[in-house]
Amino acid sequence: QVQLVESGGGLVQAGGSLRLSCAASVNIFSFNVMGWFRQAPGKQRELVARIIRGVSTDYADSVKDRFTISRDNAKNTVYLQMNSLKPEDTAVYYCAAGHATFNYWGQGTQVTVSS
Repeated sequence: QVQLVESGGGLVQAGGSLRLSCAASVNIFSFNVMGWFRQAPGKQRELVARIIRGVSTDYADSVKDRFTISRDNAKNTVYLQMNSLKPEDTAVYYCAAGHATFNYWGQGTQVTVSS
């Protein structure tokens, strides 16, 4: 059974940084796509960043040049480095992975950015 476990969330001041981690219970080579989503209160879940076949990446316009997604195959872990955080980045962040689409989801980790 595939499990994704996020960590690294917390409270940070605007302008600060956080790094989220997502540890998979299986070899992440098995996933064509891995990504990070977020959901703020009262809003729909949105894709923040994804990495495809471990090579190409893309980002939501709102986080470009601030967030970086990466993966460590040896640790079966995907990361989201978040810099220059803004209050509007406050949300629950979810890790997801899959083959043709996002089949597996983590439980989420809260990120709160204070102004």
